[in-house]
Amino acid sequence: MQLVQIEPVAPRQPKPEWLKARAPMGENYHELKKLARGLGLHTVCESAQCPNIGDCWNHRTATFMLLGNVCTRHCGFCAVPKGRPEPLDYDEPRRVAEAVARLGLKYAVVTSVNRDDDNLAARASLP
Repeated sequence: MQLVQIEPVAPRQPKPEWLKARAPMGENYHELKKLARGLGLHTVCESAQCPNIGDCWNHRTATFMLLGNVCTRHCGFCAVPKGRPEPLDYDEPRRVAEAVARLGLKYAVVTSVNRDDDNLAARASLP
């Protein structure tokens, strides 16, 4: 039988400060969150559970998401809710523009969930 020498494990080193995600806070963050809620808007930042949300929102940068908060795709890497989307909200783009104007955002990225559901054609044909 051969003896194996077990080496002591070195103590763990703390993670570098630049690697740590801070909890979202700050006046700009809370202002943007309150406005998005009040206008019934969705952001990729929240829906996709982005760890950088506090930093971006505090720098007055947001990524608004049109066509609701539910994606019809089931991508394994994405945290956006999946399933059957709600009906289209035709006032949503106006509310996004209002939020951008009211916040005086430097940058606002506008994207959307994917809606390749079978209901879109049926809804489009309704009077």
